[in-house]
Amino acid sequence: MKLNRNSKIFINYFLGPLLFAGISWFMYKEISKQPNLNKVFAAFQSTKGLIYLCTVFLLMLVNWSLEAIKWKLLVHTIQPISFFKSFKAVLSGISFTLIAPNRMGEYLGRVLYMNDGNRLRTISMTVAGSISQLIITLLMGVFGLLILKKDIAAGNIISPPWIQVVLFGVLATLVVLTFFYFRLSWLVRLAERLPGGNKFLYLIKALEGLDATILVRLLSFSLLRFFVFIGQYYLLFLLFGVNITAWQAFWTVSVSFLILAVIPSFAIAELAQRWFVAAKTVGIFSANTAGIAAAVTGIWVINIAIPAIAGSLLILGIKKLLKEKDEED
Repeated sequence: MKLNRNSKIFINYFLGPLLFAGISWFMYKEISKQPNLNKVFAAFQSTKGLIYLCTVFLLMLVNWSLEAIKWKLLVHTIQPISFFKSFKAVLSGISFTLIAPNRMGEYLGRVLYMNDGNRLRTISMTVAGSISQLIITLLMGVFGLLILKKDIAAGNIISPPWIQVVLFGVLATLVVLTFFYFRLSWLVRLAERLPGGNKFLYLIKALEGLDATILVRLLSFSLLRFFVFIGQYYLLFLLFGVNITAWQAFWTVSVSFLILAVIPSFAIAELAQRWFVAAKTVGIFSANTAGIAAAVTGIWVINIAIPAIAGSLLILGIKKLLKEKDEED
């Protein structure tokens, strides 16, 4: 996918500023609607609160660094890139997720950092990385449902028969998805046999380079990211007075992630969904709905909104990158 002159002008002078302005406005509107803002700001004024907040910010950097490592590992057979460039691509991808359903926009943000001719080829690799994260989310969500089964039923969130239906459905999806994940190279062979498949073969050809070792490494990084997410939630629960144990936080958030993973959404509308889902799951063990909402908002701002703003600013810098590529051409 080679960018023409008009596309480059749009990216250089309109896309970055539009994303930055839109994300900043949306972030302001969402935070201003948050109830109990005084309680949120008061929590940050204590020394312990600042320590928790700084730790959550550091974990955010760890989280997206792990994702950058994953993407660097995925695209190395197509175009070797540095960790720093991969990190910038990941942040730019986050900025696009706010305008596309189910995080699909991240593909567009990332491919902007690839060379002409490699952009479309890397989309399939990004999808492979997303599948690895989804497998971990489904797996931990199933364990969460099994462990909290009685508590969920007692809280009248889902009746026992429906819990069984959900468990079997998620397990079946997990088995199929995992099998497909470790057989991604079959897509290449299938495309070769389909009429006209050779026209699109270059888009998925790189999947043949994802052997079992790389796929397991991707799952390992995805699992580490999952633990980082849980750690962030637990710290903010402590900060906002949501009195639950680390064990309860781990599994209720795991179930929340499972629910959010299967609900179609736009990132700009998912904050309300996060509030509702967390209130139902974490609310099994804590009646502090305001604290749960504050923690969810804090996670969204730190993990999504701030990186999205940073990514939109990085897109402004792509002008220099594209200019350098034009000179090379």
